[in-house]
Amino acid sequence: MRGEYKVVGGKLVAVDLEVVDGRLADVSVSGDFFLEPDEALADINGALTGMPVEAGAEQLASAVTGSLDESVHLIGFSAEAVGIAVRRALGKATGWHDHEFDVIPATVMHPALHVALDEVIAREVASGERPPTLRFWDWDSPLVVIGSFQSVRNEVDPDGAARHHIDVVRRISGGGAMFMEPGNCITYSLVVPESLVEGLSFERSYSFLDEWVIGALADVGVDAHFVPLNDIATDAGKIGGAAQKRFVSGAVLHHVTMSYDIDADKMLEVLRIGREKMSDKGTKSANKRVDPMRRQTGMSREAILESFTRSFMARYRSHEATYTETELAEAQRLVDEKFGTEAWTHRVP
Repeated sequence: MRGEYKVVGGKLVAVDLEVVDGRLADVSVSGDFFLEPDEALADINGALTGMPVEAGAEQLASAVTGSLDESVHLIGFSAEAVGIAVRRALGKATGWHDHEFDVIPATVMHPALHVALDEVIAREVASGERPPTLRFWDWDSPLVVIGSFQSVRNEVDPDGAARHHIDVVRRISGGGAMFMEPGNCITYSLVVPESLVEGLSFERSYSFLDEWVIGALADVGVDAHFVPLNDIATDAGKIGGAAQKRFVSGAVLHHVTMSYDIDADKMLEVLRIGREKMSDKGTKSANKRVDPMRRQTGMSREAILESFTRSFMARYRSHEATYTETELAEAQRLVDEKFGTEAWTHRVP
């Protein structure tokens, strides 16, 4: 059996092994990483040999770490990466190329429906009714989408929201508020099986699932990089942020919103962006945080969406798809019974 894992920003780790009586045997770790001293490779192989096949990535990584003393340096990889490669060899974890993705182009609808579709699509991916899915958002009206654990009264100025006729909806993932007007942002949701992030911490899974869009941004001339925990930025400042939700059913929702052309003055009238939140961004004005992709690319929003779609489909096995009538009906039901209700929107005082 063979498994491979490419460390984000690092090297490739490969593991060849056999299974004998429910335990790992003949384990051989290889790759284009660096390891000092050389003899430590035998220690890593020895630590994995005899481990039960049920061992998770964390347990395998712990065994590797426990076999090495302080003089050993793993360069370009980690014990965690070795554990993930082992799990992939055993078929317990998967890589991008183990899946075929549905890609749904930007579809105009009320943003609350997109929030509901996150839950609908995640259920289907978990149950196997739909393959892993990347879908782009487009919307027909302004809305503030707040994180699952945010307080409406702390995040939204009711007078500003009323003045600009902007409603509020709470999504199922954590993170911060999204100020959404038609055409002002680029937003997508990626729903994958949990096996794709098997062995990755929550923190590392963000950069792992964002890796493709860093490449897609480069394709449109934006030199972007990932900033922990969940930001995407350029030298000119932050351009986007990600949020995640892991479902007990076995699916992971990862969505990203990037600024395209935001009316910063209106945003400041609608959102309460406190000094404390701004202080860790190193800026005094929220206006400076908005770094529209329109200025960096010179491209229309539609052209960027088309380029992103091409970038993803060129990188991974995928095909273009659409929403089903059943999915749209279920999303509308969730809006009526959950996402559009006062009880859900104001569940955090």
